[in-house]
Amino acid sequence: MNALSMEGKVAFVTGAARGQGRNHAVRLAEAGADIIAVDICEDIATVTPNYPLATEQDLAETANLVEKTGRRIVTAKADVRDLDQLQQAFDQGVAELGRVDTVVANAGIATFGRAWELSPEQWHDMIDVNLTGVWHTAKVAIPRLLEQDQGGCLLFTSSIGGLKGIQGVGHYVAAKHGIVGLMRTLANELAPHSIRVNTIHPTNVDTTMIKNPGTFAMFSPEDPSEEKAVAGFTTLNGLPVPWVECDDITNAVLYLASDAGRFVTGTTHTVDAGAFVK
Repeated sequence: MNALSMEGKVAFVTGAARGQGRNHAVRLAEAGADIIAVDICEDIATVTPNYPLATEQDLAETANLVEKTGRRIVTAKADVRDLDQLQQAFDQGVAELGRVDTVVANAGIATFGRAWELSPEQWHDMIDVNLTGVWHTAKVAIPRLLEQDQGGCLLFTSSIGGLKGIQGVGHYVAAKHGIVGLMRTLANELAPHSIRVNTIHPTNVDTTMIKNPGTFAMFSPEDPSEEKAVAGFTTLNGLPVPWVECDDITNAVLYLASDAGRFVTGTTHTVDAGAFVK
């Protein structure tokens, strides 16, 4: 049997309307999983000066791509900051698909500014989405995993910023470090139940969250374009690339979620082109 198979399993993916989340949902479906996919599908005021968030049409396209694999998908418009809303979306998915095995807490945002110059709104939105939203995702799913008593897997999308400081994104770095502490605690609490918990730490990934005027301006404030920013992005990595692809991160998701990673828990799994060792 293919150790990377997800046949017969159900994966709950947040931030699934586009980018990494969509890629995870589709690739998990290709490996045999049915999908519960949620996304906020609306903008957040502190984020939109840099880039728009996903739409309901984006989430519908994720559903279309999953269905083309032959797997089932249940989608819901849900904000990870809203525990009741997220619980309802999760419960609806489990009611239709029968169970959950893998939880991918992927939803996240990025905004920019020196730590002391961030607005309170920027700080609160960042912590609420990127840290509290991960805790909410775990909170709604863990009771079901315990009730099933068949093990499972929680994966939290952190960042290279969850392992080191990065200028201009102190609130993001704080949230992503917080995820690591949550992961390590849950890995200890859930290990007796054969539920594994890991964080994944990408470097920059080729998505809208990275390729937008806000990030470009960090490297080229006078001309915030991708062309001008590529060299700056590349300096962050050890390997000579500005960013990695969504598939590179999904490869880690599949490994950690499947039987290939059945004894891997409590780890900070880097897919970072050498950014951490730089």
